Amino acid sequence: MTKKARVLLVGSGGIGTMTALNLEQGGLASVTAILRSNFAVVQEKGFTIDSCDHGKFESWRPTKVLNKVPDLSGSESSEEPFDYIIATTKNIPDVPPTVVDLIKPAVTPGHSIIVLIQNGLNIEKPLLKAFPDNICLSGVSLMGADELSPGNILENDVDRLYIGPFLSDHINKQKQIDAAEEFVRVYSASGKVQCSYQADVLFVRWRKLMYNACWNPICALTGLDTSRLRLASEDKDPTSPLNLLLRPAMNEIRAAAKAAANVELPESLVEDMVECDPIEIFCSPSMLQDRRKKRFMEFENILGEALREGEKAGTAMPTVKCLYGLCKAIQWATKEHNGLVDAQKMMEERKAATGS
Repeated sequence: MTKKARVLLVGSGGIGTMTALNLEQGGLASVTAILRSNFAVVQEKGFTIDSCDHGKFESWRPTKVLNKVPDLSGSESSEEPFDYIIATTKNIPDVPPTVVDLIKPAVTPGHSIIVLIQNGLNIEKPLLKAFPDNICLSGVSLMGADELSPGNILENDVDRLYIGPFLSDHINKQKQIDAAEEFVRVYSASGKVQCSYQADVLFVRWRKLMYNACWNPICALTGLDTSRLRLASEDKDPTSPLNLLLRPAMNEIRAAAKAAANVELPESLVEDMVECDPIEIFCSPSMLQDRRKKRFMEFENILGEALREGEKAGTAMPTVKCLYGLCKAIQWATKEHNGLVDAQKMMEERKAATGS
């Protein structure tokens, strides 16, 4: 019998839990899931899952559930190395801890393959720097899955996952490609999902960015879901929200992709992305959900990196720049709400520094 791959999964919300379930259902992996806010509920009752791919489950758990990443770095650790470390957390580099800090205790140099099933650009750079001997894979997920309440998961859009290597000069290229193709095999073993190898990692990431860098912040800033923004916009009205904000932002992302990465995103993709959510579902993108719950927004690797890459390549991005500035202001307010910044103390320090 083939030995199962040992998988550490960090971030067991909607996407993460469905990733764990699919890997366990495939029979080629055993998953240790790291939970945070939902740990107590899942430890006691397991997950309740309603999945369009896998069906319904009550009291489901992966092989192991923990509330912190295990430390395998010391000689006293008796645990076997993890073959894969999958990050499905939101990537919020401006709020500690970083992904590197989170997974570092569990990374076995030269062995653990790091899989980032996360949004945005340049997310691999801190990982490649911190773990130069470890292969890092890009995972772009198009699945729809949410944690409706702690431990209660709804998957309402099928699992489509694109995997490719974030190529590193420190490791043999073919070895990195082979690792990506092997992960596709392990993930596809359930027979219930669509998982494919994607050599052109940048194309897939920029393509998804057309949605995430535009719909996500605009919905978060206006408080409207994608359906309501469309209902509030007349196509022939040049001052409608879609014509003033969404379409210009998407075209700026297209221009940045071409200038910064030579990625050709067809013009027709703009209207495809405008109408990609069925209007009857009133979709609330993740940034809107996070703002409503006063949680930190995942905007730096989505908006910030797109803006920085585009402007560095000479692309004017006024709409994206405005959205980025507004998101940054809201993130500061969320930091204050959560006690990470103290406005009164900052004001006093500024007065002291200026002598006023």
